[in-house]
Amino acid sequence: MKLTVLGKSPAWQDAGGACSGYLVAEGDSVILVDCGNGVFGKLRSHHDYVDVDAIFVSHLHADHFMDLIPYAFALIYAPRQQPVPVDRWPGTEHPARPVLYGPPGAGDCFRTICAAFGMENLIDEAFEVREYEASEEIRVGPLAVSFREVPHYIQTFAIEVAGDAGGRLTYGADCRPNEALVEFAADTDLLIAEATLPRPERTGIRGHLTPAEAGEHASAAEAKRLLVTHISDELDPAWALAEASSKFGGTTEIAFEGMQIDI
Repeated sequence: MKLTVLGKSPAWQDAGGACSGYLVAEGDSVILVDCGNGVFGKLRSHHDYVDVDAIFVSHLHADHFMDLIPYAFALIYAPRQQPVPVDRWPGTEHPARPVLYGPPGAGDCFRTICAAFGMENLIDEAFEVREYEASEEIRVGPLAVSFREVPHYIQTFAIEVAGDAGGRLTYGADCRPNEALVEFAADTDLLIAEATLPRPERTGIRGHLTPAEAGEHASAAEAKRLLVTHISDELDPAWALAEASSKFGGTTEIAFEGMQIDI
């Protein structure tokens, strides 16, 4: 199983960067986990967008799904997707329509956003939209995808991808410190943990982790490897690495766009 980081920014994009997006492949099967701002363009640098089998959205914050809109425009209007021949493309009666899995309420959310610019059914027409349940496991070829709710500002799900070849990764999505992620990620080969904050929130409900807290979660889960993500380029990656490594003794890395990891 191979992971490619397409975007690792927090809710605001790094300079030239993209928000959350992770490509996971085993054999001929390819899935995209989250599709935040800027991810579609990054995807096109690594894989043909019509050959993505399924997309999984962890939660309904814009930085985790907003590039579904340009993705949908491509699936509907790109020359290769048309029924009649155009320059270089022979025409097709079977345009690509990847399966899009979102959390409960995703369909209504997507329609509401697209209705704001007069195309309410844009995402429904481009993708085969389904809403997953926390208890289910979804198979995409050799990849098994499962979910665990984690605490954030809105309903959010950590996502696990396990391959038939034996690899397993756990994506924590966005969350505050919690035991659910530790239990879900127990003994995982790779924990992808967010580290948005340089320090914990001082007031209100917490929604994110610091790099040190990402390390604490990896340590408690006894993960084999930690990838720190959802972190701004305005923070020094060497500082973030030191913070996370101070709490986790295993292999620790800071995510960057284009990064590839074999699992």
